[in-house]
Amino acid sequence: MDKLLYISASGASQDLLGTGIRANNLANAQTTGFRAQLEQARSMPAYGEGLPTRVFSMTESPSNNYESGPMIKTDRDLDVAIQGDGWFAVQDQNGQEAYSRDGNFKLGDDGILTDIHDRVVLGDNGPIFLPVPLDNLNIAADGTLSMRQLGAPANVIEEVGRLKLVSPNYADMERGNDGLFRMEDGSIAPANANVKVMSGMLEGSNVNAVEEMVDMISLQRHYELQVKMMKQAEKLDQSGNALLRIL
Repeated sequence: MDKLLYISASGASQDLLGTGIRANNLANAQTTGFRAQLEQARSMPAYGEGLPTRVFSMTESPSNNYESGPMIKTDRDLDVAIQGDGWFAVQDQNGQEAYSRDGNFKLGDDGILTDIHDRVVLGDNGPIFLPVPLDNLNIAADGTLSMRQLGAPANVIEEVGRLKLVSPNYADMERGNDGLFRMEDGSIAPANANVKVMSGMLEGSNVNAVEEMVDMISLQRHYELQVKMMKQAEKLDQSGNALLRIL
């Protein structure tokens, strides 16, 4: 009896965790540069006193979907999308370096380049500052930023920095609670000159909304099955108690 209840209760709790992962993916189906989380369940033996005769299910997110999302043309100078593998380097809220695929950048009044979430965008030599006001900003395929100051001659174009673009192994990266990626060992990824970008473009989320919805429905039905098993365990327990009273 307790085995049936234990298995169904642990399965229901893990179904809820899996539903949370799928719901988060769906909520970010329109988020620029978002990488979908993968979800799976596996059996884990319950260790304790005696032999490990009990097994419970465990939901985990072993990795992420690193496939590129759709390219969206915006023709905006500060919109940048990475071609293929690679990441932009930004500062998180603690001032540490982290990595993102969101190239929706903006320029503050102080000339500092940030993303849409106000995180400072990093270049090869730290934060990128642009002299303002400026005109004719261009971001080359290698991430080099060039511009013409407002009022300067049309042929006076100067380089003002270059985006730090990295491409570490996916196995060495982990996703944080803020949605940014970092190196698992806490190190800083080196710049990679082979990473290329496209200006005037944004990369959409790689979430497949139809697949996520189907998986959510499957998890919800599995959760309902676990609840029915718990109710059946309760009925069996009541029947057993009634039989003991008769005896």
